[in-house]
Amino acid sequence: MAASALLWASQAWLPGGWQQGVLLEAGADGLWSHVATGLSAPPERAQRLAGPALPGLVNAHSHAFQRAFAGLTERRERDTDDFWGWRERLYRTALRIEPAQMQAIATQLYIELMRGGYTHVCEFHYLQHRPDGSTYQDPREMGWALAAACAETGMQLTLLSTLYERSGFELTALAPAQRRFRADADQAWAMQAAIAARHAAGVRAGLAIHSLRAASPASIARLRELAEHFDGPIHIHVAEQSREVDQCLSALGARPIEWLASQPGGLDRRWQLVHATHATPAEIELAAASGAGLVLCPSTEANLGDGLPDLPAWLAADVPISIGSDSHVTRSWREELRWLEYGQRLARQARNIGAAPLQGQPSTAARLYERVLRGGAAAAGYARWGFEAGARADLLVLDRSDASLLGIPDSHLLDALVFSSPGRLWRDVMVAGRWQVQDHEHPAEAAAAERFEQAMAQLWGEAPASI
Repeated sequence: MAASALLWASQAWLPGGWQQGVLLEAGADGLWSHVATGLSAPPERAQRLAGPALPGLVNAHSHAFQRAFAGLTERRERDTDDFWGWRERLYRTALRIEPAQMQAIATQLYIELMRGGYTHVCEFHYLQHRPDGSTYQDPREMGWALAAACAETGMQLTLLSTLYERSGFELTALAPAQRRFRADADQAWAMQAAIAARHAAGVRAGLAIHSLRAASPASIARLRELAEHFDGPIHIHVAEQSREVDQCLSALGARPIEWLASQPGGLDRRWQLVHATHATPAEIELAAASGAGLVLCPSTEANLGDGLPDLPAWLAADVPISIGSDSHVTRSWREELRWLEYGQRLARQARNIGAAPLQGQPSTAARLYERVLRGGAAAAGYARWGFEAGARADLLVLDRSDASLLGIPDSHLLDALVFSSPGRLWRDVMVAGRWQVQDHEHPAEAAAAERFEQAMAQLWGEAPASI
């Protein structure tokens, strides 16, 4: 349990924007117990923060094992390359990793994510079984490796047990290369229940359906039945690729979000639609009416050539939005927000697409940050997030000496933070009332990097191009 803490920031981001002289009190339970503004000087026993403070963000979509091949798929040996070719390389990576390597990879990743401004990760976890497809003695062995990485780093986790049973809409089984991913509805539900029952510190349990192509309608209906009274998040990859949408129309007679909304029980606030790149205006309205959230992963969507979402439509519909780093080609939310906006600018040949001046929101960075701050809480299964009483005591301290911020007026700090790059990593990071990064250092960083390099050497040796 964290010790209670009293912190004072000369400037901090509260709902609505920057506030001056902010006092933050964290209780021993790791939650904010009191937040006050307008204090021109810190109380005698308060710790004065070294720079402006912002709440940490939820990374709402992570596949930790994919950190092991970030940077290793950026060559093309054939006439064309696309998502489906990248997926085959993903499978070759997934078939190599053992639990100890998973923990080493995730530990390195979670430190990087924390230093990039994330304080919570939603792991869309489907790498379950032994490389030959048989079950570990404890079927949750790989999940526990992720939980152990969180314990090592101070990151907190929503572990999403995933339904994954077939390799395509017209197929009934997995491909040989997908053998480690196997879990039907009852198995996914059982894994979720076991994670919840363990009560591991900093770990929450959630559910996922890999995609409509990877789960039959009957199995999705079964998971809905099992989860009727489940109050946690339910994530699903949906409409990421146009080919996937075409296959869904052919097999199910409806587009992906349209089909999900039409099923008994429909969509609701628990559901998180990951990517939804090729959603139509009608599907966006269906999502908005249901309360479901959208999880965008701009750097991965760009890296894979997925396409661009209709961001203005999603924003206008007031759908909860969160961000994730997915395949971890980048590991900073500042970069994700930059990619999110810049993709829209290129497609529309205009600037500040994410801003809404007629709604009193002229800052693109502020509007996007506020939306993903709120949306990330729902994606992780939290009712509260940010600097408010009852929310988890997570905090980022900005390094005001960062060259990209020199001379920037206080009122424009968030704009420069997102759109002036490169920027220095966060000076200090607190998670649940405990400092995990201080003065740019994480205590486990050096050991984690050494173990990560060892794991990478075991996986790839001298020939990473083989993936």
